[in-house]
Amino acid sequence: MNNIPWWGYVILAGLAWGTYVPIIFYGGTELSTKPGTIGGRLASILCVGGAYFVLGVVVPVLIMSFGGEGTKPSWKSTGLVFSALAGVAGAVGAICVIFASKAAVDAAKAEGVNPATYRVYIAPLIFALAPAINTLLSLVWHPKVGDPWHFGFEVPGWKLPVGILFVAIGTFLVLKSKEDMEAAKGGPKPPAPVVEPGPAPATGS
Repeated sequence: MNNIPWWGYVILAGLAWGTYVPIIFYGGTELSTKPGTIGGRLASILCVGGAYFVLGVVVPVLIMSFGGEGTKPSWKSTGLVFSALAGVAGAVGAICVIFASKAAVDAAKAEGVNPATYRVYIAPLIFALAPAINTLLSLVWHPKVGDPWHFGFEVPGWKLPVGILFVAIGTFLVLKSKEDMEAAKGGPKPPAPVVEPGPAPATGS
């Protein structure tokens, strides 16, 4: 894996996160027994947890067990706690995506509009909000080895807020455009016009 350049990992991460929302929504839909129930969503969470367990537990344990000296970690409490918190954040985000999709579809159906009306906003908002929060957090939190609670505000130049704004707007518009196209394809067909019967023709005597 050391032969993969840094930008290769960036591309792989983008592919993984970029396909997550539509894949998990479709998977939950297929696993649902009846519309409006959460059984399929819970099954989706179970599948995500199983994948996390294999890739995040089994594979690292095997590598640390059979790898060389460079695969042995330093089991520090701060590292364990914050790494676990990162896992919690990732799991909570995955669960929220799953239930956001269901809630958006249910809300649209309750209002009698296209089921994808509100769901189209989920991915654009998530992927526009996440980098903005990431950047803002990095402005005030500067953890160091052995000192996780190191804070200090650094005044950014004008490029940072403008860049965040452009990235958020661009990400939102790109994903919203994609979701709009999908919603248009899957929208309900308009009802056929009802033809009122005309008066019966008069008959001669």
